[in-house]
Amino acid sequence: MGNVAIIVKVMPESPDVDREALKAAIRAAVPVDDIKEEPIGFGLVALKVVSVVPDKAGAPDEVEKALQNLEGVGSAEILESTLV
Repeated sequence: MGNVAIIVKVMPESPDVDREALKAAIRAAVPVDDIKEEPIGFGLVALKVVSVVPDKAGAPDEVEKALQNLEGVGSAEILESTLV
């Protein structure tokens, strides 16, 4: 078995959410290889999280659910998943 690279788009609940605190919470919740900011509009900035996890059944869904349950997260959606 190899690893799976997952890119998840995390949308904060509002523009008032502290992005640095949210990034720290994301890093504590899942393995993170990179986080990039993507301006959406009206002050809202999405976070694109790259996570590499072992390839097992349900791994991408587990990462997505862990991110959805964080305080300050409005939504988390898997954009891409690929074997590495």
